[in-house]
Amino acid sequence: MFLFFFVFTKIIASQEIIPGAHRTELFVPQLENKNVGIVTNHTGLIEKIHLIDSLLKRGIKIKKIFCPEHGFRGHADAGELIENDIDPQTKIPIVSLYGNIKKPTRTHLQDIEILIFDMQDVGVRFYTYISTMHYVMEAAAENDIPLIVLDRPNPNGFYIDGPVLDTALRSFVGMHPIPVVYGMTIGELAAMINGEGWIQTPKPCHLTVIPCVNYTHQSRYILPVAPSPNLPNMKAVYLYPSLGFFEGTVVSCGRGTAYPFQVYGHPLLKKFPFEFTPQPMPGAKKPKFMGEKCYGENLQGTLIAQGKVEKLTLIFLIQSYQSLKISNFFNSYFNYLAGTKTLKKQIESGFSEDEIRNSWLTDIEKFKQLREKYLLYP
Repeated sequence: MFLFFFVFTKIIASQEIIPGAHRTELFVPQLENKNVGIVTNHTGLIEKIHLIDSLLKRGIKIKKIFCPEHGFRGHADAGELIENDIDPQTKIPIVSLYGNIKKPTRTHLQDIEILIFDMQDVGVRFYTYISTMHYVMEAAAENDIPLIVLDRPNPNGFYIDGPVLDTALRSFVGMHPIPVVYGMTIGELAAMINGEGWIQTPKPCHLTVIPCVNYTHQSRYILPVAPSPNLPNMKAVYLYPSLGFFEGTVVSCGRGTAYPFQVYGHPLLKKFPFEFTPQPMPGAKKPKFMGEKCYGENLQGTLIAQGKVEKLTLIFLIQSYQSLKISNFFNSYFNYLAGTKTLKKQIESGFSEDEIRNSWLTDIEKFKQLREKYLLYP
């Protein structure tokens, strides 16, 4: 029997989507007179006020801030190691969970009585905020500390697609046997992680989820703030499930340009008309092909970039592979992003997108059945 609590109140008449963090009346009373640890970053907003500032104004004792990939302020490069720090505004210690340590230690938690998790996820398996949540849940269970997840809408929550992870390829960019696009909010996924026993602890996490109001899995939720430096707008968020695979190849996905994850290219793809030259910039200090002209496609005007396509697409990946015809197209990272060794082999063998997609169907259907019992929203 796993511990899992929902907090419900009357649904308001307005159709405005209300994230869990905005529903302070449901969780602030649980924090009063306690030492609180908060796992968050720049996306943890209540309207335009950060959750931490809001709680401090209410007299809540925040002892530590734990931050994920890209850091507390969200400016660091993908993969850049984040150091521990002190927040200059609040003077609260910041513990990095994206450096040498990805899981809070007993020492980090020795003065913490309750934990809050609040971050805006994008609903893609290889986006690492959910891996941070996994380790926080594990640490909370080990140290018998209650965890409250403030749920936020999933901007890619309107479909499910991609191969289900083979757990033999478990890594920080894929820890759970779920598809690339899994169609769950971060709160729903936390319940699944707990309920399926995916955290490596003798007992489950004492988990409470504060749900959103007026959100459904058909919603097209527009993020109020960029979730990370290289997902600067909704076009990038919608294209990320398809273009994220390029991180495991020789092809650039536009890091170091004004339109990351909205274009792709390579210096040898000269038959494509679109051109871009990656340059160092915040969030992409040393981008792939820095200073070299790349040729490829600009996808900003496509239906998928508008959130009107309910699937990820492999066509960009397949046509890049077939056009380049080079032996080192894939790197060792690709299988971890894909969550399977099969996808690389299928592309190398000339499988069509439909043939590859058909190979996912059985596993996706099994996942959908499992997912049903953890859904908070229609």
